Amino acid sequence: MKTTTTLYRFQIELSDVQRSVYDTLDFRVAQHPSETPAYMLTRIIAFALNSGANLSFSPSGLSDPDSPAMSSPDDMGGVKLWIEIGNPSARKLHKAAKAAKSVRVYTYKNAENLLSEILREKVFRASEIEIFSLSDKFLSEVTLSLERDNRWGLLFNDGVITIQVGDRSYCGELSRHL
Repeated sequence: MKTTTTLYRFQIELSDVQRSVYDTLDFRVAQHPSETPAYMLTRIIAFALNSGANLSFSPSGLSDPDSPAMSSPDDMGGVKLWIEIGNPSARKLHKAAKAAKSVRVYTYKNAENLLSEILREKVFRASEIEIFSLSDKFLSEVTLSLERDNRWGLLFNDGVITIQVGDRSYCGELSRHL
């Protein structure tokens, strides 16, 4: 039996106090059959926390392992921001660091494993790659409220993400790893 892609709509009232960004985001995300809810929610949160400056999801989605999960172009046609989700390989991060001015990884997995692989494999500009993690517990809680049409309030302040869905509120820390 063939599984299909599921399309989700997100309308997010974003209050990103860290960046002084207050915006309404309205977009659709296709969940690939092999994509876990934790991966997809990490993509959504990363997109919201980096919104603006022509940020877009990779047009090929998960089917192209060499493309970023999302990126933002610079004024010269290059890549200003390259964002990865999960635990990308050191090889991919090496390529990303050479191609983009800034590289960020948002993971829901063990960030220490990723950090040790980056150091072991001698990734280009490894010290400049920003790595953030979300807790599995937080993502599991948000997953329970996931619907095909989602209306969220997302507040980001002092490293804490609060997602308001109807009368429910979910809080989780966005940890930064150096």
